Amino acid sequence: MTDYRRLRVALLGAGAVGSQVASLLLRHGDELADRAGARLELAGIAVRDVDAPRDVDLPRELFTTDAETLITGSDIVIELMGGIEPARSHILLGLGSGTDVVTANKALLATHGPEIYEAAERVGASVYYEAAAAGAIPIIRPLRDSLAGDRVVRIMGIVNGTTNYILDRMDGEGADFADVLADAQRLGYAEADPTADVEGYDAAQKAAILASLAFHTAVPLEAVHREGITGVTADMIEEAREAGFVIKLLAVCERLGEGGPESISVRVYPALVPRDHPLGAVHGANNAVFVEAEAAGSLMFYGAGAGGVQTASAVLGDVVSAARRHIAGGTGVGESTRANLPIVSIGHVLTRYQITLEVSDEAGVLAAIAGLLSDGGVSVATLVQTVIPASDGTDRESARLIIGTHRATDSALSAAVDRLTASDVVERVVSVLRVEGE
Repeated sequence: MTDYRRLRVALLGAGAVGSQVASLLLRHGDELADRAGARLELAGIAVRDVDAPRDVDLPRELFTTDAETLITGSDIVIELMGGIEPARSHILLGLGSGTDVVTANKALLATHGPEIYEAAERVGASVYYEAAAAGAIPIIRPLRDSLAGDRVVRIMGIVNGTTNYILDRMDGEGADFADVLADAQRLGYAEADPTADVEGYDAAQKAAILASLAFHTAVPLEAVHREGITGVTADMIEEAREAGFVIKLLAVCERLGEGGPESISVRVYPALVPRDHPLGAVHGANNAVFVEAEAAGSLMFYGAGAGGVQTASAVLGDVVSAARRHIAGGTGVGESTRANLPIVSIGHVLTRYQITLEVSDEAGVLAAIAGLLSDGGVSVATLVQTVIPASDGTDRESARLIIGTHRATDSALSAAVDRLTASDVVERVVSVLRVEGE
């Protein structure tokens, strides 16, 4: 057996991911030592309650409630507590004492990333966070390292497994949102309070992280436009299918201003994706990130976006990288956020809409609607009309119009929808969805 140098590893948190990380460190210590060039010694596991039940059987003597002492006596800190505090304070304590930090805490990085990266740079430490954006999918290193010499133009990602599971079930079965959400909660795909997932907060945090890496610009969470999926209905899913689309909750990070001053847009919303697009074929609770770069072209990263052992794989990859840096010596690699590109609101983005309306089935309605759209510079690309028979036994019929627009600024399209909503010829605006991936 090779006599490796020992590195003390502090683990903060022993939930679904933390317990798997601890188990793998203990079980595969020899293999990890051969890969890292150092023996990774699990110095302890800081938890709130040492007697709490856990999914994995771990030696009780490893547990402690004294996180501060554990951190300051270690070479590498793995933070898997989640939330903002005390995770932020613990990470800053570790960095302040010169330790490298591995974290999967997307909420913390999306809100306090610049502060954490600056603290690491001051002491020459590194922060590793491969598991923070898409679980087991290796996307952080490709964006930070492999594509550092390229220009990323656009990222489209399905980065929340819960919402993809719900929308995929709705698409495959014609089920209603509420019924599938209840199933997802029963199966453990969704939390008892699913707000972070279904309202897009989780995806927005990941979008902020991905955009910061791709465009070398600090992206605060409040700059990310966010919409959730609670308004998606079975009828909208069916209409999308008939038009050759599938609805996905997308995180879109885009470089704007070709030929002029550059800016970036970061947004999360349910969108229509062509069924033959790679993202259209992402099923179940899987995640996928589609990257478009000037030189590399189109790249697809696909796999499990959550799960204890899957996420633990990404965490341990970071631990091995941190150990190798310790052995090689030198300062850590800081985050590149020096481009400082301006972040524009969604109103500046060029996109196209699919608008579904219910209108009176009478002469002149189509012309009136076309006029309302063209008043704001929006033109019709496609139109599908179906008649809705009267439900009250009269001869009065309505029509359902599915209008696909040409590309325009989001602000112009949104204003057009407002005009349609206020118009006397429109009985109801049924749905409005953006189209991505064409």
